Amino acid sequence: DVLPSPDGPAPSVSITEIRQYLRAQDIPFHDGYSCLHTPSLFTGRDQPPTANAPYTLFIDKTTGSFLCTATLAEGTWQDFQANVELRHCGVTPIPPASAKETEEEMRQAREDARCIWERSLPLWELLDEEETQETRALFGISQVTDATLKRFGVRYLRTAKSLVFPWFSPQNATLKGLKLLRAEKKGDTVTYVEETLPRSDSYRNLFGLPLIGRRDTELVLTGWELDALALHQAAGVASLALPRGVTCLPPTLLPYLEQFKRITLWLGEDLRAWEAAKLFARKLSLKRCSLVRPGNLQPRPLEALNQGLNVTKILRSALLASHKSIVSFRQLREEVFGELVNTEQVSGVKWTRFPELNKLLKGHRRGELTIFTGPTGSGKTTFISEYALDLCMQGVCTLWGSFEINNVRLAKIMLTQFAGRRLEDQLELYDEWADRFENLPLYFMTFHGQQNIKTVIDTMQHAVYMYDITHVVVDNLQFMMGHEHLSVDR
Repeated sequence: DVLPSPDGPAPSVSITEIRQYLRAQDIPFHDGYSCLHTPSLFTGRDQPPTANAPYTLFIDKTTGSFLCTATLAEGTWQDFQANVELRHCGVTPIPPASAKETEEEMRQAREDARCIWERSLPLWELLDEEETQETRALFGISQVTDATLKRFGVRYLRTAKSLVFPWFSPQNATLKGLKLLRAEKKGDTVTYVEETLPRSDSYRNLFGLPLIGRRDTELVLTGWELDALALHQAAGVASLALPRGVTCLPPTLLPYLEQFKRITLWLGEDLRAWEAAKLFARKLSLKRCSLVRPGNLQPRPLEALNQGLNVTKILRSALLASHKSIVSFRQLREEVFGELVNTEQVSGVKWTRFPELNKLLKGHRRGELTIFTGPTGSGKTTFISEYALDLCMQGVCTLWGSFEINNVRLAKIMLTQFAGRRLEDQLELYDEWADRFENLPLYFMTFHGQQNIKTVIDTMQHAVYMYDITHVVVDNLQFMMGHEHLSVDR
């Protein structure tokens, strides 16, 4: 995925400018947690928006991009302004068109999803009782009832030995996509492999959304579909699962979360889930968020259900995300204990390919700056691309700013390192490896050579908000700054 090009980056817009524009255009609005709410331009075809119309259009306070939940029209702040101007000229606003290729890809993905959905069966309809029990045990859902599976529409695809989670359109309940979850057992350990249709960057499902009522004001947000099932069954609460777990919370989903006055984030059972919960709470507005801290007596929801723990009690003990500027040790006590219990995780995400590096740097830790130096041609870029790829494969969202070599060459190096083979000698394998590589949480800035620092920083901040980037690579500082800037305090 490529971020805005330096030739025409989307101009940033402030919340003050958005409010001033809406007032100047006589468009009624009210403040939400992450978005401004206004009547939609795309529903009341002939009349201008009025205060009596339903407020179904949401404008992101950080980026200015909009989504109409009634028509699913979405676009940038510039698209919104263009549509307002069209209305003034007496032209009916048209939702911004997506690229033809993307449209075709999405249509194909929906068709593939429909075929899989029709071939899959509800788990309780499997005729072999033994197979049903084995499948339940493998996915850890022996305690999840048929009624819960039926309520959330979960099915089983026998040929792929995968659970199937549907993505229904919030507009008309048609099938938009699927997530397949496969369990692989090696010895005593079970690892789960996910696959989505459409591909993960276009898969924007909040699993469980069609079951949310208009009057629901409290929600538990989880990082896994099976956790959402467990929460609903054990505590009867409204629960949704994020499409990419703890990797990111896409801003396009924020409008669907605006109706909730209180959101509890219970994303998993390790420190990465805890860090993600704190990051997502900032997007959702700290004032309304509470976080469940991972610990021995507070595992992930599915595990809590399986262990017979009191899920409602765990939810009640969730910590408020926002706290005052001054705290006492009593308020920090639990966090300190958590760091002592999880010493390994506190030290960061470990590199799997570089055990010696783990001894030096302890792992990738947010908020740290590491500088690699060496003469030209000594292998800095080659090493750092492998170093970043290692973390990216473990779900660390990575942004590359390659100012010295172009993105095509960099992507070729990283793809070769990812595949572990010379793909130029085996071109028939290219698509298979490229598909896998495309699913990594990896993004590239399109800058090259000397750049204005403010533009680069703005692009980085945009990427952090949009894609929850936690690791940024700049290669290299000298090219980015230009030679005449070298005397400046960098």
